[in-house]
Parts: sequence; C-alpha cells; structure tokens
Amino acid sequence: MPQAVRFDQYGGPDVLHVVDVEPPEPSEGEVVVRVKTTGINPGEATIREGLMHERWPATFPSGQGSDLAGVIAEVGAGVDGFGVGDEVIGFTDDRASQAELVVVDAQNLTPRPSAVSWEVAGSLFVAGTTAYAAVRAVAPAEGDVLAVSGAAGGVGTLAVQLARNAGATVIGIAGEHHHDWLREHGAIPVDYGDGLAQRIRDAAGGRLDAFIDTFGSGYVDLAIELGVAPQRVDTIIDWDAAERHAGVKTDGNMAGASADTLAELARLIADGRLEVPIARVYPLTEVRAAYRELERRHTLGKIVLAP
Repeated sequence: MPQAVRFDQYGGPDVLHVVDVEPPEPSEGEVVVRVKTTGINPGEATIREGLMHERWPATFPSGQGSDLAGVIAEVGAGVDGFGVGDEVIGFTDDRASQAELVVVDAQNLTPRPSAVSWEVAGSLFVAGTTAYAAVRAVAPAEGDVLAVSGAAGGVGTLAVQLARNAGATVIGIAGEHHHDWLREHGAIPVDYGDGLAQRIRDAAGGRLDAFIDTFGSGYVDLAIELGVAPQRVDTIIDWDAAERHAGVKTDGNMAGASADTLAELARLIADGRLEVPIARVYPLTEVRAAYRELERRHTLGKIVLAP
C-alpha cells in the first residue's frame, strides 16, 4: 500500500501522521506520479493550524502539499505529451503531494531537465511561482532599487535572484548568518530588527523603488514609510496591510501557478541563472520534524521530503 501524509484535526506538527492509502487511479486528463521529492511550505503549516479556516478550510482527513517531482507511473485517457516513465515537475491543487503516489492533472506538469536535481525539482512549484509572480508584480527594471523581506527563505531567495536577473539592485533583509549567501548572489544584505528603516535607506543610497514582502509583520507599512509607491509593493502574506494601503499588490502563488511558469523556472535553473538552496531533505516518515524546522523560520532556502 502506498503511504501519504494525513491530519485529522487542526494543530501543530504532531497532528501529522503517515498512513497507508489506496493506490490512486487517474481519470481522464490525469496521470499518476510516483513522487521522488516534494517541498514543504509555510502556507501548509498555516492551513494545518486552522489559521486560514475562513479562507481555505480543511476537510478531514486532510492531505498536504502542492509541490512534486517524480516519474509517471500510469496515464489516464486523453493524455497527450506524457507517458509512463517520464520524469516530471508539477503540482496538485488537491493538498496531496506529500505521498508516494499522487494523481496529477497532466496540464500541471512539465518535463524535468536533467540539470535540475530531484531535490530542487520537487520544491520548485510554490516558492518558485510565488517569487515569479511577486517580482513580476513590482516590475523591477535596470537601475531600480528593490528590497525583499525574508530574503533567505524559500520564496525570498528566488525573488532576490529573479530581481537581480532583471537588472535591479536588491537589498535582502535577513539574519546575519545568511548574509554571505545574499552577497554571493549579488544582493546587499541588511539585518532585520531595530533600526531597519535607516539601514535600508543607507543601503539604498536614499532611493527605494520597489518592495517584496515575503514575511509579514509590518513590512508593508515599512515600505510605505520608506516612500515606495503602493503599486510597487507586493506582499505574499500580509493581506490586512494590503487592504489598508490602496494599490499594494498581493500577487503570489495563485497569480503565478502554471506549468509554463515551472518550465521557465526550470530552464533558468538548468542554465545556471537561478539557484534553489536546499536546506535539508527528510524522509516522508519524518514529516513532523521537517515542519518543526520550517516553522522556526530561520531556514535558508527549501526543506524537502523524499517519499
């Protein structure tokens, strides 16, 4: 019997368990993927805790996960372009990717380039498409100065690089233990905490054109205080702040979610123009430990499960 992550009530990581499930069967337009790797994301923890019940309620027993990479094990009727044995990167909208076997809509898949590791491929969807949409929303251009909060996180690390690829000067807000990585990737690191506004002003040389908030906790307000036009601020987490400041954008995963975006990100990785830092790979059976590490919010890059 294949295994999958489940939870039966809202709560912390201890409500997660790995159980035997019936083998899935594809319907028309679907395939079954044998998962090699699957990323974990802060939004999944928020849903599991019940904090997003009004927006995204869970139905119990609930699965988890969107990101996946693996090998196609079975193909349903009407699927063109993919066959059994194909290596793919993709996603599911059914909270189901943290499992050994997953049914996936074929339109949500793209081939895995050989230069993209399994660990990177399986953790690319949520962080990658969110960063892609956030950067697109603030439209950095050559010569712009842009700041990113949570710059060492899964989304932040990618947003930093995509903005640099667009020609912007990037200020990365992160703890000092991640500053070397940011410098190595062309960003100007600044520490968070008291005095941050002045540190950003100093790093920006008095000019800040855009701001991407991946962390919440007041960064949208800070961006407005620093003089960034609301329409060039994007937050992927602080919807209340976006409502307070007319024009602030909330483009994230839903705005970027597509196989075409995944394919473009995979090409950038294969070409050496984008890196996905992998903090650690856990076996599926250690899903609780993986989320405990994630929820400390100090990880550089992505945490991955390997079924």
